[in-house]
Amino acid sequence: MESERALLSLALNDEASVQSALMGETEPGSGCALDPRTRALVRLGVLIAIDAAPASYGSSVDAALAAGATVDEIVGMLCAVAPVVGFARVVAAAPVLAGALGYDIESALERH
Repeated sequence: MESERALLSLALNDEASVQSALMGETEPGSGCALDPRTRALVRLGVLIAIDAAPASYGSSVDAALAAGATVDEIVGMLCAVAPVVGFARVVAAAPVLAGALGYDIESALERH
């Protein structure tokens, strides 16, 4: 029921609901509830989808790790969004995501 109410409010462009969503308020009872780990992984996926600037990845990766996401889950998220965002976005995002995770991808590429 909460989800239905949230969808209706957003579809009607209810100012309070839209503002709540834009502020990232996803508490239980809001109809938009996500746990912090899931929310952080979704936000990383969106960065890939919108081809965000590399500087945007660092804080989002930090937030995902702080929320309990593992490196494997972050890489899994990259693979999960691939069918939707396309090969080019995934290839472009992989080294940026690797850098945000602290991997020296340039050295690995040179050795490869």
